[in-house]
Amino acid sequence: MKPILDMTSGGRMFWFDKQNSNAIFTDERSEVVEMKDRGHMRKLEIKPDVIADFRNLPFQDESFYLVVFDPPHLLRAGPNSWLRKKYGVLNHDTWQLDLNQGFHEAMRVLKPYGTLIFKWNEEQIKTSEVLKHIDYKPLFGDKRAKTRWMVFMKEEKINGHNRSSI
Repeated sequence: MKPILDMTSGGRMFWFDKQNSNAIFTDERSEVVEMKDRGHMRKLEIKPDVIADFRNLPFQDESFYLVVFDPPHLLRAGPNSWLRKKYGVLNHDTWQLDLNQGFHEAMRVLKPYGTLIFKWNEEQIKTSEVLKHIDYKPLFGDKRAKTRWMVFMKEEKINGHNRSSI
C-alpha cells in the first residue's frame, strides 16, 4: 500500500508532482472537461487511481501515514459552470453530515499519529461552521485570502478511547 491518500483529488491542482508514486488519488468521478470560461478554453483532467466517495473509502483501517482532504466547498454554482466542474458542489441539505463522515473516514484510514491535511475555501461556508460539525480539532493551519489549510493528527486509541481523553 502506498503511504499517502488524496481522498478528493479532482484535478490534483495543488500537487507539484501530479503523478507522485507515493500517493493514491481518489475521486468520485473520472472525466476530462473542456469548456470556455471567461473567454479562455480550459481543460481539466480528473483521473483518479480509484473511484471512491470520500464518505465511504474502500481502504482498510490504518492504511496511510498521510491523508489529504480537499472536499467541494461550494453549495451553489451554475449547473454548467467551470466552478462546478472544477470543484464540485456539496449537497445543500447534508453538507454538514457529509463533511463529518469524510473526516471520520480520513481518521479511520490513517495510522496512529498519522497526519490529515485539510483544505477549505470560505467562499460560501465559513471555516468556523465546518469545525462546528466535525469531531476533530486542528493542530495548526494557515489562511491565504479565503483559503484555509489545517493540519490534524490521528491520536492513538487505548481501549477504544483517544489517548488524550484517558
